[in-house]
Parts: sequence; C-alpha cells; structure tokens
Amino acid sequence: MAPNAIHDSRCLPREQILNAARKHLRPAICYHTASYPGIGPAHLARISYDEAYPAIELLPRSHNWWAWLKGTAPECIHLGEECNWIATLLPDTLYLRGKRSTKREPPRPEITLCRDCLNDAVAAELESFPGRVVAFEPDAEIFTQYFFVAQPDFEAVGLRPEVSEAIALRLAQPGGACAECGFAATWLWFSHQQIASLDEVEQVAAAPGVTLCARHGAQKLLAAFERIAEANVFYMNLPYGAAGAYVWI
Repeated sequence: MAPNAIHDSRCLPREQILNAARKHLRPAICYHTASYPGIGPAHLARISYDEAYPAIELLPRSHNWWAWLKGTAPECIHLGEECNWIATLLPDTLYLRGKRSTKREPPRPEITLCRDCLNDAVAAELESFPGRVVAFEPDAEIFTQYFFVAQPDFEAVGLRPEVSEAIALRLAQPGGACAECGFAATWLWFSHQQIASLDEVEQVAAAPGVTLCARHGAQKLLAAFERIAEANVFYMNLPYGAAGAYVWI
C-alpha cells in the first residue's frame, strides 16, 4: 500500500507522477511491473472489446488502426473531453515482480475508463464475487494503483511476510453478518482512517473493520471512489481465486 515500496519498472509515460507519490509512504509492498516492447493491449486481447465490455461505448479515435499500431488501450467515450477521473482496467491480470500473470482465460483486454464507466464495467462482477475479500480504502491524495491479490500470490506480488500473515489471519476469521443487510459477510472493509498504510501491521491484524456481503462490499468500494474528486489510476484488476485483498499504492 506504500507507493515508494513498489519498484515499478513499467515504462509508464507518467512515471514522474508515480515517483512523486512514492515519496509519501514507507515500504509495505514490493510491487514490480515490466514493459514488454511490441506487446500492447491490442496484441494481448483474446476476446473483443464488445464481448468484454458490452456496456461501454468506446472513443472512436482510441480504437482505430493508429491506436492499434501504437499499442494504446481503447478509452471510453467520455475521455474525449477533459476528465478528472481516469482508471486503466486490466480485469484478469496481476503483475508479479515484473511479469504479467493471467488469472482468467481468456483474459479481457486493457481499457481506460472514466469513473462512471468503471462503475458500469466492474460493479456486477464485484457484487457477484463469491470469495473472501479484505479491502483497504485508498489514500485519495496519492494512490495510483488499486489491485486485488489472491492469498496464494501474496509472496509473489511482494507483500512483506508480516503483512501477508496479518491479512491471512483476517481472511481465516469467520465473516459474520453484513453490517448493512445481515446476510453472510464475505468482505472486510477498512477505511483509510482505520488503516492508513499496510505498514500498520498491528492494525491490519486487529482493527475491527466493517463486515459486508459481496453486494455491499462492492458498493462500499465504489462509493469510496465516488468521494475522490480526481484520480489517475494506472492499474486496477478484478478479484479472482477463493480469497484475497484489495490493496493500493
């Protein structure tokens, strides 16, 4: 969750923004991504954008032959104008120390979205995810990535052992009842006020959090995004596996 802990080797055009963000927090995750020359989202797509994102209207100039040659991700129609909230979604991809790891087959292609279109693209899947989730609200001022890591990948993604153990402890605990509806809870939500950084290992292990069913957990996450006036999220994925954590950098 700490930006300066992630040795991000992806050659992003906004790397200076990432470096500035990393100065604010101490190491908690060692997260790596890598650039692969000649491999862009158009080459990686195995299913069409219409199939993957049926509710999203694409900006035509972001989905033509020139964009394909550049290897840039298509954008939603709203990014044709000035937009204060942008997120790049790679639903089925996790980065493990510089390598792309596909978590579902076939993987859905990369796409860049405004906040409303991100909501449209991910809400139903988040609400229907059957596994356990520990989710940490991001710092609105500095977060640049928000991604899900399944428990078996904690070490591979670079979570420190003590952080992995603390999250695993919370995932193993009974979920209890949803604070909103009383149904079985599968999410444990931590506000930024409760846990500001994964460096707060004792808080990760002991803070009460809010227990929520998948539907209300998804709504809590998307409501947190709604409260953030401006964001440029370089990477977000969707949950996979049986249990894991949503963390931010």
